Amino acid sequence: MLVRTALHFPRHSCVASTRRILHRCAVSPAFSRGLRSMDPPKDAPNVGIPCAPAGTSDATAADTPPEALRGEMVVKEGKASILFPSANEVFYNPVQEFNRDLTCAVITEFAREVLAQRGVKVVVPGETERVVVSLSEEMNETEAQAEEKSGAEEPPVTASVGEKCERGIRVLEGLAASGLRSVRFALEVPGLQSVTANDFSAKAAALIARNATYNSVDHLLQASCKDASMLMYEKRGKKERYDVIDLDPYGSPSCFLDAAVQAVSEGGLLCVTCTDMAVMAGNSGETCYSKYGSVSIKSKYCHEMALRIILHSLDQRAGVYQRYVQPLLSVSVDFYIRVFVRVFTGQAKVKDSASKQALVYNCVGCGSFHLQRLGRRTVSGKHTKYSPATGPPVGPSCEHCEQRHQLGGPIWAEPIHDFDFVQKVLSAVSGNPERFGTSKRIQGVLSMVTEELEDAPLYYTADSLSSTIHCNTPPLLQLRSALLHAGHRVSLSHACKNAIKTDAPPGALWDIMRCWERSNPVKREKLSETSPAFKILSTEPKLEACFTVREDANPQSRKRHLTRFQENPQAFWGPKARAKASGGISTDLQDKRKKSQNKRKNQSAESTQLKSFPCKRFKQGKCTHGEDCCYSHDPPPKQDHTLE
Repeated sequence: MLVRTALHFPRHSCVASTRRILHRCAVSPAFSRGLRSMDPPKDAPNVGIPCAPAGTSDATAADTPPEALRGEMVVKEGKASILFPSANEVFYNPVQEFNRDLTCAVITEFAREVLAQRGVKVVVPGETERVVVSLSEEMNETEAQAEEKSGAEEPPVTASVGEKCERGIRVLEGLAASGLRSVRFALEVPGLQSVTANDFSAKAAALIARNATYNSVDHLLQASCKDASMLMYEKRGKKERYDVIDLDPYGSPSCFLDAAVQAVSEGGLLCVTCTDMAVMAGNSGETCYSKYGSVSIKSKYCHEMALRIILHSLDQRAGVYQRYVQPLLSVSVDFYIRVFVRVFTGQAKVKDSASKQALVYNCVGCGSFHLQRLGRRTVSGKHTKYSPATGPPVGPSCEHCEQRHQLGGPIWAEPIHDFDFVQKVLSAVSGNPERFGTSKRIQGVLSMVTEELEDAPLYYTADSLSSTIHCNTPPLLQLRSALLHAGHRVSLSHACKNAIKTDAPPGALWDIMRCWERSNPVKREKLSETSPAFKILSTEPKLEACFTVREDANPQSRKRHLTRFQENPQAFWGPKARAKASGGISTDLQDKRKKSQNKRKNQSAESTQLKSFPCKRFKQGKCTHGEDCCYSHDPPPKQDHTLE
């Protein structure tokens, strides 16, 4: 990513034209009501109107890409160059480059599969071999032979990046901000028919239109200024739906999900980002239930549980309209989670939804967890029977530490990745590493995803297991080898560095930890008789664990030293402040955060260090200090009211 600040530029006619456009976008009634995604406003002809492709002889001065104004920044990411106002009135976070790179890679593979069925062959710059992706399970052999025969008679139509494809896919970015993601789609993803970049802010919509012209992609990209939900509700018709919908809001996407599952086409791709991890990771379970219909639990596996919560919410909302979701890729990285799902329609498939969800029983003492399916699906030949599930899988207290259980969920209990699709994306990125700036990290994360156990929801962590019984943490390879020697399957997780995903029951894990404690003893006399550690260590193990390191205990992603869990990319790399339509992002945000750190610790008694806002008596109009009032001062002297 490259950032350049424009200090001074000549006043060409295109600059004056751009200023007039911005003024019209800010004050015109059309933008206050919201632009339609395909129809530009009458009083702002240069905003969102597809211009003639570059190189035409009749290009006018209005089609000339605008230059940066005084004080504007030019941010370069991928093949896009984006103009940003100096006031930061439009949200931008450079750390999300990995998110945008991964999205471009996923949409490219999705477009390759969809357009192959339409007789179009995509061309990606830098690729030496075309990768044929087949995600559809509904195409039978007869249709495949007919398509192959028709393809032999007619030469295949090719689709390149930056070119409009009449048979291509239609993409919607519901919350586009500066339009960086949409511009990158137009410049880096082949086989596009149109890209609609929508934002509710008129300033953002005007900036999107400028950036489309600045990057010469206004023949593909249209700016829209509407409420994202209303725009998607208007496109619910089968012939008006989008093939790809990308939702990357500031915070929770819950208010957009109902419209999104209706506006995406049959078998279309829905990309959703959640940054409200405090809610989804268990800090506020009641808020999580109100937004996603699931109660989150504060636990070591909270990040994978967050992925399964959003998948549950998507499937639940799609089921209302006789639709269901098929997860392609679900990742938890940095401070957010990102899911890619395909949406299909089918009443029979929707009936399977209850058997795909599960409640989570989590022990508050030792961290053991059990899943309880909401429904049961029994297949007998051609007949399928649905019945309520039986449970619960646990007793009144934990059988290992005798502590109580927490109840969370429901969550998505089926696989959260399509490994065939993930392998296609991984192969494409590995074969063309120069395409993205974060290719190494994409390879590392997707490699870990392909190694995960698909039928083992959630995970344990090595440090939490050892912390429960107060012993030294066993090396990761030895712990994995012990599970493999015991006949269980085990894998790592991309969501946590020390994760242990296994199909072993909690009892087998604690037997292995008891055997480890024998060679690394703890001082049992210091353990409380009611503690989980005392209860667990008081039971003799039922199996003898072998900690000899096995060759298959070390996964390939770890052997190859891939970039799996990178260090923080920069200082204060987390979520940025929300953009303000009135005054932009505060410049002293970091200073305010530093000032608030440890504000309740080491409080000084000096009056100069005390806060300077008025006291309670000042607000009531009773403080005698007047304008000199501060938060803390000596109380006024008490007056003796004596009767003479």
